[in-house]
Amino acid sequence: MSLVAILSLLVSSTFVYSAPLIFTALGGVYSENSGVTNIGLEGIMTMGAFSSIVFNLTFADTFGKLTPWLGALVGGIVGLIFSLLHAVATINFHADHIISGTVLNLMAPPLGVFLIKAIYDKGQTANINQSFGYFSFPVLANIPVIGPIFFKNTSAPAWTAIIVTIILWWLLYKTRFGLRLRSCGENPQAADTLGINVYGLRYAGVLISGFLGGIGGAIFAEAISGNFSISTIVGQGFMALAAVIFGKWNPIGAMLASLFFGFAQSISIIGNQLPFFNHIPAVYMQIAPYVITIVVLVLFFGKSVAPAADGQNYIKSK
Repeated sequence: MSLVAILSLLVSSTFVYSAPLIFTALGGVYSENSGVTNIGLEGIMTMGAFSSIVFNLTFADTFGKLTPWLGALVGGIVGLIFSLLHAVATINFHADHIISGTVLNLMAPPLGVFLIKAIYDKGQTANINQSFGYFSFPVLANIPVIGPIFFKNTSAPAWTAIIVTIILWWLLYKTRFGLRLRSCGENPQAADTLGINVYGLRYAGVLISGFLGGIGGAIFAEAISGNFSISTIVGQGFMALAAVIFGKWNPIGAMLASLFFGFAQSISIIGNQLPFFNHIPAVYMQIAPYVITIVVLVLFFGKSVAPAADGQNYIKSK
C-alpha cells in the first residue's frame, strides 16, 4: 500500500469518526460558556440517533439520498427538545448540573429502546438503506496527492462540521450575542446588572447544545452504526465532553480535539490494514480510544480553565 493510499484511508476514517464528536463538542462549548455544565451529551446523542434512524427507515423511499441529512435535522430537533429537561432543571429549579446531566444519560437509552419496542416490536431497528456513506468533491478530488487524501471518498458531514465550527467560533467571539453568552458563564451577576437576560441566554446555550448534540448522534447512527440499539451511542458523548475540556471551551479547540479522538477511534477500526498497527492485538486497539480519553483528561483537566461560573446556579434575587 502506497503512502498516499495509507494517508487517504487514515484521513477518511478519521473524518467519519470525528464528525459526530465535532457537532456534539460544539454544543458542549456553547452550553458551558453560558454557565451550564452539560454532561448529558451522551443522552442527547442517543435521542438524536434514535429519532434519525426512525425517520430514515420511515421516509427513505420518499426522500432518497436526502434522507440522512433530513434525519440529522430531525435528530437535532429531538435533541433540542430533550435538552429542555436539563435547561428547566438547572436554570429554573437550580438543580445540580452533574445530577441533571446524569439523569439524561440514564434516561435516554432505555427510553429509546422502549419506543423502538413499541414501534417495531423488537429490541433494535433494522439497518438503514440510505446512509451518509462517502463523498468525493468534484474537481478537488482530482488534485494530485492532496485530492485523494482529503477530498476523495471523504465524509461530507465532517467537512460540514468544520464549516459550522468556524461559523460558531465567529458567533461566540465576534458578535454581541457571543459576548453576552460568555458573560453569563463568567459573571452572571455582573451581566444581570447590565440588563442581560441571564436565564434566557443560558437557555439558548443549553438548547444549542441539545440541537448540535442531537445532530452528532444522528450522524453517528446514519454514518457509522447504521441502526439503533441500546448500545449505539456508547461513550461518544463523554468523548465529546473530553474534547470540550481538551479544547479549552473554544469551538476551534474542541474541533481539533474531536479530530484527535476521531483519529484514535479510526485507528482501532482500520488498524489491521495499516503497517505497524496490524501487529497490535485487536483488544488493545479497541480499548485505545477510551484509554486515550482518560489520559487526556488526567493530563489536561487541571490545566484547562473553564468559564468562572460554569456549573454554578444563578438565582436572580441574589
